[in-house]
Amino acid sequence: MESMGKKKPRRPRRSFTPVFKAEIVGLCRRGDRSVGQVARDFELTETAVRDWVKQAEVDAGERNGLTSSEREELAALRRENRRLREDVDVLKRATAFFAKETR
Repeated sequence: MESMGKKKPRRPRRSFTPVFKAEIVGLCRRGDRSVGQVARDFELTETAVRDWVKQAEVDAGERNGLTSSEREELAALRRENRRLREDVDVLKRATAFFAKETR
């Protein structure tokens, strides 16, 4: 019962180079080891490795979905959209402020 309240400590978020990810995907695609075995061998999460393999399949046109470049473009557009909405919000507040002053 005591262990139910304890959570496993979270591993710090790591980032990997595209070259490393491509090597891992290549090992998985070769077929001599399973995705789970490759993940264990390199101390990676199986979910991350599976995601990398899926993304490689999308980028190669073997699977439907957003390619890596499309994902990057979408993220950039969302950031720009958020910034523009904030700018519009500031301008609305400024307009309301100056409208009060001129009365």
